[in-house]
Amino acid sequence: RLYQIPFGMPNCEDESEARTLYLVGDFSAPAEFFVTLGVFSFLYSMAALVLYLRFHSLYTENTKLPFTDFCVTVCFAFFWLVAAAAWGKGLSDVKAATRPSTLISAMGVCQGDGVVCSAGTTPAMGLANISVVS
Repeated sequence: RLYQIPFGMPNCEDESEARTLYLVGDFSAPAEFFVTLGVFSFLYSMAALVLYLRFHSLYTENTKLPFTDFCVTVCFAFFWLVAAAAWGKGLSDVKAATRPSTLISAMGVCQGDGVVCSAGTTPAMGLANISVVS
């Protein structure tokens, strides 16, 4: 929800005033899908572990239970792949929306003649990149 993040832009005409701008974009859906699927996968893994360890005889005697477990695991694996791809696309969109050159080009004060605007730092996205890989 980048549209909720404000940042101040200096106003060159009046030194005391600073305009507040907001980022553009809402890329929360892929992130929420990724996190929700991760939580459900964790809960299913814990339930399956309890089933394997505590109710081992029930698991081995019932022929439908292992097949059901297999089908649910395949579904979770497929949805995990889809969620990782969606989050990867969402992350690349967040990177594009928060790229310093994009933000500078959106600032009207930087479009004047003889005005040179530069970014102080570039955002660190290393941990976000790792989240897509996992």
